[in-house]
Amino acid sequence: MNAPALRPRIVIHYCTQCQWLLRAGWMAQELLSTFSTDLGEVVLQPGTGGIFQVTYNGDLIWDRKSDGGFPSAKELKQRVRDRLDPARTLGHIDGHTAGPLTAPDA
Repeated sequence: MNAPALRPRIVIHYCTQCQWLLRAGWMAQELLSTFSTDLGEVVLQPGTGGIFQVTYNGDLIWDRKSDGGFPSAKELKQRVRDRLDPARTLGHIDGHTAGPLTAPDA
């Protein structure tokens, strides 16, 4: 039997004193909706002191203090994608647009 491929672990470390559980939960939901079973797990880790950090397999990919605030869902998905599968498109999140619409010939 083949060993299952290791899938990444995302940890969202958030401040409970700042009431950021809902924000952390929303970010987790966005990641799980986009990457589904490509992720091994998304963990919410309570903390204090204004922390809001996101790690990918232990590597820091977002820090509220050094990155200047909270990530948008777009920014966070792009940072996860860049580690998980850089060639993967995120569709409209990456700014892909369809060509100009043309009216059918009358």
